[in-house]
Amino acid sequence: MTIPSNVHLKIGGIIFPGMDQCDFTGPFEALARVPNSTFFTLWKDKNPVRDLAGMLLLADTTFDEAPQLDVLLVPGGYGQEALMNDETVLGFIRKQADGARYVYSVCTGALLCGAAGLLHGRQATTHWTAMDVLPLFGATPCDDRVVIDGKFISAGGVTSGIDGSLIVASLLRGETAAQELQLYMSYDPKPPFQAGSPTTAPAAVLAAVTERARAITEKRLATAQAYQAAQAGANA
Repeated sequence: MTIPSNVHLKIGGIIFPGMDQCDFTGPFEALARVPNSTFFTLWKDKNPVRDLAGMLLLADTTFDEAPQLDVLLVPGGYGQEALMNDETVLGFIRKQADGARYVYSVCTGALLCGAAGLLHGRQATTHWTAMDVLPLFGATPCDDRVVIDGKFISAGGVTSGIDGSLIVASLLRGETAAQELQLYMSYDPKPPFQAGSPTTAPAAVLAAVTERARAITEKRLATAQAYQAAQAGANA
């Protein structure tokens, strides 16, 4: 059931050092234009944040200043790994999730939600290199491009964040509003190559990208194993 159009919505997305900006800016294109809404760009402070490739981003709202959001966007990127034990970030995600209508993760933002304890018993997706990490946070991996489980919505790698944001928009304001946003964005993808998924990419391409991500993949796995061990100890 969509939300009445006269209800003003508060939507916010976290930025952080080493993030993949497309995980944020892709969804921002749709979510910042949801009718009768305000979008907040969120971080611990208002100092410039440099993404994985060097782009500078700036928060307009600190965690302490943030209102209760209707939708919280949690992006990913290599910098996500440095936040997996950052209680300021995880506590903010948990606090917002309690009152939000939806929590929307993109790419390895799902792992941050996992570290915040939001994935237990849920279906979720993430970047294909990190799918094996999800069960260690109590989640059931699903390789759909976008997965909805209750108030938790997750999108897979990077560009799938655009797909997910349009779905979020449709849940908030209806399919027609989401279609209008899609048309405005000219979102009609026709990829020049069929290498966007590990199931369609040539074997040599898959091997090269997997190897390139090996170090961060191993770090993510170790962090998730430590989380699982801590949970088991707490429940013993």
